[in-house]
Amino acid sequence: MKNLFAFIILIGFISCSKSLESDYNNASELLKQNKVQEAIEEFTKIAEASDKNFSPMALVQLATIYQNKMDKNISALESADKAQYYFRTVFDKYPENSDAPKALFMSAFILANELNKYDEATKAYNLFIEKYPNHELAASAKQELEYIGLSPEEILKRKMAQQ
Repeated sequence: MKNLFAFIILIGFISCSKSLESDYNNASELLKQNKVQEAIEEFTKIAEASDKNFSPMALVQLATIYQNKMDKNISALESADKAQYYFRTVFDKYPENSDAPKALFMSAFILANELNKYDEATKAYNLFIEKYPNHELAASAKQELEYIGLSPEEILKRKMAQQ
């Protein structure tokens, strides 16, 4: 009896996963067709399913949509805020996912460079360096911290002074 119950649960899990895969492919196709609102709705449903495979992928897609300002119904500032939120959610909800390090970095980058939330960005960059000291983006995170909040002219002056 226990084996039958476990088998039924396994079948349900596989069925749900196949359905999410189909939904994800459908959402991706909608995005390719430039049906942004429909794609956002589908990716949001997948993200809310809390599936360890497809939900983080959907969150990254949502973040990318907003980072690229594809939703023309909201301002650039709102779009940046949503992109940051979705990237951070990947790290917060799925820290073991392979996209988590890049998502945390992108959240910090958007906080610093688009939203001008330097304190939050500093915390996120420091968390990134703490969690992923050997990641390929660690050097970039350190550099971002060094120049956070500075204009391009101020950065150039600092670099010239260091030489």
